[in-house]
Amino acid sequence: MSATFHASRLAVCSWSLQPATPSDLFDALDATGIHRVQLALDPLHEQPDVWGRFGAEAAQRGVSIVSGMFGMIGEDYSTLESIKLTGGVVPDATWEQNWRNIRKVAEIAASLELKLVTFHAGFLPHEESDADFPKLFSRVSRIADLFAKHDIHLGFETGQETAETLRSFLTKFGHPLVGVNFDPANMLLYDKGDPITALRALSPWLKQCHIKDAKRTTVPGTWGQEVPVGAGEVDWKAFFRILDELGYQGHLSIEREAGNRRVTDILGAKEHVTRLL
Repeated sequence: MSATFHASRLAVCSWSLQPATPSDLFDALDATGIHRVQLALDPLHEQPDVWGRFGAEAAQRGVSIVSGMFGMIGEDYSTLESIKLTGGVVPDATWEQNWRNIRKVAEIAASLELKLVTFHAGFLPHEESDADFPKLFSRVSRIADLFAKHDIHLGFETGQETAETLRSFLTKFGHPLVGVNFDPANMLLYDKGDPITALRALSPWLKQCHIKDAKRTTVPGTWGQEVPVGAGEVDWKAFFRILDELGYQGHLSIEREAGNRRVTDILGAKEHVTRLL
């Protein structure tokens, strides 16, 4: 795989740059030298006066939207236990409002002519006998069918369960437009296995990759530490070697969710990836 290929596939996750307005985002993207973005879609329906013309504004600024992302209300990431209880589509208390929001997101994604949207489904049960399995399966099916009406693929974020559990779920789910947004750092942050082994296991469902790094926790049951790309435990040489073997054609979206040097860290990630080509 050539350096030109990788350079043309690099994007930035919009939320990593913490923009208050589209202008903030465009200026930050200019600073990174990357004009492709994975766009957080929730602001477009939550703040239409600010973000409602984003598609047209992006075109004017020469920014390509390579994919979208949406979140769920009520999620608490303060501890692993809190996000397990509040994350994704599992909680009943937030499901109806989340479903209303998801329908808005689907319309927005279609209007932007996106072909891929990613999200955290929540902690998938290890066994079908789990009481939450039928509920989660049904809700994810509704989401997948909704986006499929617009010919939009869905990518599950990785990390909240082992690759084996996610692989088992996807095999049973069997939806042609549903796969994974593979984030190697999340495997470490959630302490759910080796990122490279997980990438191989989930390769048949690969829709997009995040470029993010982390160190695994030394205290079981607590968060790992997100760090700048190249300073963590992801084996990036092996990561890109596998993508080469797979003939991967998707985007590589740089994500940074910690620290207050976001543009600097994204530039560092870009340089680190480029050196490995």
